Amino acid sequence: MSSSELQFSPIPEIIAEIAAGRLVIVADDPSRENEADLVGAASLCTAENITFMAVHGRGLICAPILPERAEALDLPPMTRRNREVQRTAFTVSVDAATGITTGISSADRALTVRLLADAKVGADSFVQPGHVFPLSAMPGGTLRRAGHTEARRAGRLSEKTQPQGLHHRAVDRTSTSL
Repeated sequence: MSSSELQFSPIPEIIAEIAAGRLVIVADDPSRENEADLVGAASLCTAENITFMAVHGRGLICAPILPERAEALDLPPMTRRNREVQRTAFTVSVDAATGITTGISSADRALTVRLLADAKVGADSFVQPGHVFPLSAMPGGTLRRAGHTEARRAGRLSEKTQPQGLHHRAVDRTSTSL
């Protein structure tokens, strides 16, 4: 299917789907990465969301957060010098400090993602390294960097969701991005 054949959903419909705890597909500009992410609300993340992402998306499960949230949780950048082509701002990976087994199960990762979205939860609620990969959005959002992280961080979707997100880079069966 060519990009001219794609049909896009209206923004209010997308917001309603995410606010209801469902995942949506967000595609970026063909002139940028020309990739797609599965996107959902971190505060509503379920084990089923994580399983769907792992089985059908087959990529890396990430949790976009505001830079202030990364600082409050004492999550430094994954590397001192980011040489990745898109400058995606990975922080150190995390797991919930309690309430999990090994950290890798869908239930464990869903709990970690929900905790990242909970403003009442502090740095002591996480251990590093872990199985969830927070991404710190660029200050200024999509006006400064046209990435999925910043698009997901564009703002609070509804009273039901916090600004923290959940996204997953989808890859096809040959391990190339969609």
